[in-house]
Amino acid sequence: MTDQAIDRVEAEKPAHAKGPLIFRQSIFTRVTHWVWAIAMFFLLLTGLQIWNAHPALYIGQQSGFEFDNSILEIGAENTDAGPRGFTTVFGQKFDTTGVLGMSEVNGRPSFIGFPGWVTIPSTRDLATGRVVHFFFAWVLVGALAVWAIASLASGHLWRDIILKPRDFRELPKDIVDHLVLKFNHGRSYSPLQKIAYFGVFIILFPLIILTGLTMSPGMDAAWPWLLDLFGGRQTARTIHFGAMVLFVLFFVVHILMVILAGPFNELRSMITGYYRASPGTEPDAAKGEKSNG
Repeated sequence: MTDQAIDRVEAEKPAHAKGPLIFRQSIFTRVTHWVWAIAMFFLLLTGLQIWNAHPALYIGQQSGFEFDNSILEIGAENTDAGPRGFTTVFGQKFDTTGVLGMSEVNGRPSFIGFPGWVTIPSTRDLATGRVVHFFFAWVLVGALAVWAIASLASGHLWRDIILKPRDFRELPKDIVDHLVLKFNHGRSYSPLQKIAYFGVFIILFPLIILTGLTMSPGMDAAWPWLLDLFGGRQTARTIHFGAMVLFVLFFVVHILMVILAGPFNELRSMITGYYRASPGTEPDAAKGEKSNG
């Protein structure tokens, strides 16, 4: 081929070549994804409402009266400068006035753990908070059961969630790629994605469900081994709270990655199932040339 022909071929190439449009997410994955998003929203905000009834965490079978086994406490106290909100973590006290322990409602001080704008309901209403929390807890469990059965049947769980030796071999390169914002849009999840989803589906979801059951006296009577498994109801409550914090961190990172990797492509994947892969990815066999549209 002459130099002129080569130049002509290069000039005819698109400036930004598109990869194929592949089918990546099944209907079960998409529906349960959005159900979880709604359920976790209500579980988080009603959970803070419930937690405000006693804004402290302990390790052990019970909260201390003649002894102190708390690891986190949010409250308010009088000082020379007037009432102040505080948060105590492992014995270290921090002034959190205006956010935790003491905040303002209509220009008046409100002495409460988490402010009303992050709880459902926004006013102190433990009964309503518990009803809504338990309803969405069972929605979460039901959606997880549907997803687990569908993922086992389709092979999605083994293929895309369960970690394998090659994921750890490819992990260093994937970390570097993410640090320089180089994202590979392929058929399967990257090692970092698989680690994140493995942590959520295999560790956090079962953990938050089991610790939630452990806080129920009725479940403790039926399954007393739950108390032994988690070292007491108060420890289970602390683990439950910690799992919630990890879910929030996962959500923040998840949204950030969606924005950086291309929000339109990511949202299309979780709405229609179709995902624009990187150039060089083999198109779906059934779609052929149409997948490049």
